Amino acid sequence: MRLGVLFSGGKDSCFACYKAMKKYDVVCLISIISRNEESYMFHTPNIALTKIQAEIMNIPLIIQETEGKKEEELKDLKKAIEIGKEKYKIEGVVTGAIESVYQSSRIQKICNDLDIGCFNPIWQMNQMNLLKELVSAGFKTVITGVFAYPFDETWLGREIDEKTIKELEELQKRHKISPSGEGGEIETFVYDAPMFKKRIEITKASKTYSKYSGVYRIEEVRLVEK
Repeated sequence: MRLGVLFSGGKDSCFACYKAMKKYDVVCLISIISRNEESYMFHTPNIALTKIQAEIMNIPLIIQETEGKKEEELKDLKKAIEIGKEKYKIEGVVTGAIESVYQSSRIQKICNDLDIGCFNPIWQMNQMNLLKELVSAGFKTVITGVFAYPFDETWLGREIDEKTIKELEELQKRHKISPSGEGGEIETFVYDAPMFKKRIEITKASKTYSKYSGVYRIEEVRLVEK
């Protein structure tokens, strides 16, 4: 089956893509560039870097811009999926949804309208198990956004490794946060993964942070042989 992956460059979409590639033919990636940093549907920090990730995966990338207005942005998503259907003959779409019914139900409706399948490889995974599996599979991920208490500035740019996972588990127990960031608490960027032909090295980045909300902006990168 020919599939397109809704791709933000973060851990969930990358991990969903990785799982889909084991069973199906992933023929394109689809990235939505939202002008609204508080988009209801789409990941925004460092979204432009999906071009580089697609390049080192050797998979074509469809880019669709949107103003990011609630519900209106779904029309732009539909346009992008339509391009995938027409240009790459996709028969289904892969999402990185874990628990968000808001996102998954809207994507499912678009797929129904276009008469294609909707696949959610990491749907309802235990979030701690997801993070552990991500690390053990060889994914290298940094936190690029924090948007809730008790995340402070020190979390920006931090790698998701075993130590970080333990800390997230403690925060889940104490503050009821979603350890994978499914509640919008954190955003991420994958700089290396099993399906990447080269590793992305972050050579320049900056942080902005205020009142438990901040972004780690990746400004310059280079590709490194693996």
